[in-house]
Amino acid sequence: MSFVVADAGPLIGLARIGRMNLLRKLVGTIMIPPQVYHELELSSDRPGTQAIMEAIDSGWIMIEKIKNPKKLRHLHLLVDAGEADAILLALERKARILIIDDKKGRKTAKNLKLAIVGTGGILIAAKRAGYLKEVTPVLDDLAEEGYHISPILSKKITELAGD
Repeated sequence: MSFVVADAGPLIGLARIGRMNLLRKLVGTIMIPPQVYHELELSSDRPGTQAIMEAIDSGWIMIEKIKNPKKLRHLHLLVDAGEADAILLALERKARILIIDDKKGRKTAKNLKLAIVGTGGILIAAKRAGYLKEVTPVLDDLAEEGYHISPILSKKITELAGD
């Protein structure tokens, strides 16, 4: 059985705006490596923390150790630790998708032949599946919470979603 692996960024962004349900409906179970769990800063009172903790407690986000952390050590030279570990976990578990927004992380994952999707892709899929009427208000909510998506990418997302 293949799984979905996620980096911290998309989880934080969607949790901050109360849209974790989109991930659960679209992808089901998500695996994260311990480093991503650490980056989620669940001991803080930041917006979205409670939603992520509930997802972990209910078991649809699972923390999974990397079996061979020394494999592809060079990833840590290319991207930050969370992205490197998410990429490695996705490779080890033969993830069907890696959910990642970081530009360098996406490029690295693509070079390793991983299927990737970002927050924008999640929103487009949610609209196509009928879980959202429009993506534009959700993009606005993300921006209000300080989650950066470039204006060019936002425009592309809204065009692809048909907003």
